[in-house]
Amino acid sequence: MSWLIPLPVLLPLLGAALTLIFRHSVMLQRAISVGILALTLAVAGGLIYITHTEGPIAIWLGGWQDLGIALVADRLAALVLFVSCIVTLIVLVFSIGQGIADGSGDTPLTVFFPTYLVLSAGVANAFLAGDLFNLFVGFEILLFASYVLLTLSGTGPRIRAGTTYVVVSIVSSFLFLVAIAATYALTGTVNLAQLNARFAEVAPAAAITVQVLLLTVFGIKAAVFPMSAWLPDSYPTAPAPVTAVFAGLLTKVGVYAIIRTQTILFPDSPLQGLLMWVALLTMLVGILGAVAQTGIKRILSFTLVSHIGYMIFGVALASEAGLSGAVFYVAHHITIQTALFLATGLIDRMSGTTSLGTLGGLAAVSPVLGVLFSPAAMTLGGIPPLSGFIAKVGLLQAGVAPGTPMAYVLVAGSLLTSLLTLYAMAKVWSQAFWRTPSEVVAQTMNRRPDLDPRQAARREGQELEFDLDDETDDSDEPRSKALPPSMLLATGAMVAVSLAITLLAGPLFAYTDDAARDMMLTTPYLEAIRGSRG
Repeated sequence: MSWLIPLPVLLPLLGAALTLIFRHSVMLQRAISVGILALTLAVAGGLIYITHTEGPIAIWLGGWQDLGIALVADRLAALVLFVSCIVTLIVLVFSIGQGIADGSGDTPLTVFFPTYLVLSAGVANAFLAGDLFNLFVGFEILLFASYVLLTLSGTGPRIRAGTTYVVVSIVSSFLFLVAIAATYALTGTVNLAQLNARFAEVAPAAAITVQVLLLTVFGIKAAVFPMSAWLPDSYPTAPAPVTAVFAGLLTKVGVYAIIRTQTILFPDSPLQGLLMWVALLTMLVGILGAVAQTGIKRILSFTLVSHIGYMIFGVALASEAGLSGAVFYVAHHITIQTALFLATGLIDRMSGTTSLGTLGGLAAVSPVLGVLFSPAAMTLGGIPPLSGFIAKVGLLQAGVAPGTPMAYVLVAGSLLTSLLTLYAMAKVWSQAFWRTPSEVVAQTMNRRPDLDPRQAARREGQELEFDLDDETDDSDEPRSKALPPSMLLATGAMVAVSLAITLLAGPLFAYTDDAARDMMLTTPYLEAIRGSRG
């Protein structure tokens, strides 16, 4: 069944070509895109079943033996591929609903669909890559697509954010090429199976240099502190579907690359202590940034950075329990972060803003939106018995097991981060959903006593819920856009997937335990690559 492995890469590329061919028919573009991603999801589900029952499988493309392209699927790759396919499909449905509701919308649809499919192919290629250069190719494919998606419509803020993103990505890509060149110069190969054996013969100083280079590259892509400053300024400016898929997936590709290279190339690395400090600082700096923000998008962007620290925490422990917790956290966080950004896109659509200073009364205005946002926020905050709580408990148990002072510091940092995450989500809920528009206006008048109540109401874009000298608001300007059912259903589906992880936490943790055991052994993965060569 190794012929299934290239399909998650080839199918989206084929779909991208077809959507370009039918660029004058939006209906055909939508049908092709949804069909291709649904088929890719089915293939990813098949790979989960095969790798779980038969072990890792691999295929070499090109027939060039050591110079061929190795694609490998194991439990880890199959799981993250499956979850990423769910996310890309649901977000695509959300974006289609938005496009139908807005007419032409603010994105050139003939560009959006092929670019989105190319992004999906790049993500899949990165997850399945069996050598460093093919991993680089996967990163470049998804980054090329992300450049286009991030700057769709060409507005000033998007161009500025896109420029930062492009510059940071180019720097990381250059460093990745340097790391690949250094690896090949030292070992004569970039294939992961061969590198596993040959790095043992490399001088320790040279091996550590390569490791630091790779960790820097993947740390930039994963938004690990101190290389995370670009993310909160880049993601919030993009269209809602683009922000959702970026937040859910792109940083996790960097985390995946760290997990893969650390377990295969540097299993006994002396840099585990450094990784622990990086994990701790990522958690704390990220969540402190979130607490200080007043916009929902920026709050979620900083919590995204913060929770990457949990995953690095599991990797830094270098234990089976730590890796299992990290993999579970990756699957959980992809779904929950996507769900929250989709819900935030609905808030922005309905209210015209995501600033907590101007929002209020959403629970009364749109109870459905409150139902969608609240379980996702509670899951991110780690409320038991939701998947966020289960994921954190798994990592905390793994952290306590070594009994070292640094591990205990990480456990304490994780608990503090979880509490502050809950505080940030409670702040969003209390101000955006519970607070009434009247309270928003009152706060504005406190800041600007020169305004009368009606001016304050219009300044904040609110409809007053109380009478002021029997005046009525005669403004006929639209206050918000309606929430299309398709966008609500897509967001609901994403929330349902995140809740399904809670219901299936037992089997999923058993699966990630098996995946972590394979990664600690490394032999099944490496033998799959070696045994697939013709």
